[in-house]
Parts: sequence; C-alpha cells; structure tokens
Amino acid sequence: MKKIMLIVIIIATITACKNEVRYTQNSPEIETYKKVITAYEMGSWESMVIHYSDTAKILNNVNKKNAQTVAQLVAQNKQDAAIFSSWKYVPEESEYEMVVTDKQETWVNFWGLWQGRLTLNNQLYEIPVHITARFIDGKIVREVGYWDISAIALDLQQLKEDAPPEAIMETKE
Repeated sequence: MKKIMLIVIIIATITACKNEVRYTQNSPEIETYKKVITAYEMGSWESMVIHYSDTAKILNNVNKKNAQTVAQLVAQNKQDAAIFSSWKYVPEESEYEMVVTDKQETWVNFWGLWQGRLTLNNQLYEIPVHITARFIDGKIVREVGYWDISAIALDLQQLKEDAPPEAIMETKE
C-alpha cells in the first residue's frame, strides 16, 4: 500500500509540474512583432507583410465587420506615410509581452508611444498605442489596434479649411 501511495504521489507531482509558459516577454513571436514594428517605421511594406498570414484580419480602430486585409493595411499605411515627414515608436516607451490564453491562443501585446511629424504644419504628434496580434504557426492571423488620432484629424480639417481654394484644387489632382 505504501508503494502504491508513493507511486501516486510521484505521478501527481510530475503531472503537476508541467512547465507551461503562459506569459513571457521573450519569445519568437515577440521577435517577429518587433520586425513588424521596424518594417512599419521604415515603410518597408514587403518586409512587414511576410509576417502575416494570407487571410489575416486587421482590426485597427474598427470592429470585425470592417476588418482590413493585409493589402488594405499596406495601402492605408502608404497613404498615411504620404502626409508625414517622419514617424516612429519611441524605443523607451515600447513594451512587448506574449500570452497564451486559456483557449491556447498565442497573442503578442504591444504598447508604444507613436511619434509622427505632419508635413503640412510640421507639428509633432505623440499618440499612445496598443496593438495585440494573434499568432498561429509563426504568422499573424489577426491584429487589433487602438489609438486616438482625433488631434491629427482635427488639425487636418483645420488646415483644409484654412487653405486657399487653389491649394485644395492642387491636392485633388
């Protein structure tokens, strides 16, 4: 009987000591997401998209029904890049973590401070950002981002209202 109890205790101890990582700040997925951020900062869209699955859904400041494809994300980023003379994330303000959920989904969370200089008024904007990306087999399959661009939108609207009519005509062509 003592041997059976000892065997049960040993088996219970071994099975209870699974070394399952549910949270970390060092993982291949984090390193991949750092490459995504760097490619975004450099405008290297081809380098960025290789980290996404072909069917990835991008939900940056939108709900599921308005999700973008990776191609739409790149097109939007190119359009945004055309109105900024520079942009980057402040390295000291960037944090990454990887979590494995109860459903065994792998997500990388990113918090950062985005800085961008609008060409039209030379204004520097600083916007806190949170992005979370789900990974399957090393590729991003879903990305959800949250940030507030209202200051930029208001300034763009004001610049448009203040611009002479001929300047507005030039920008439409």
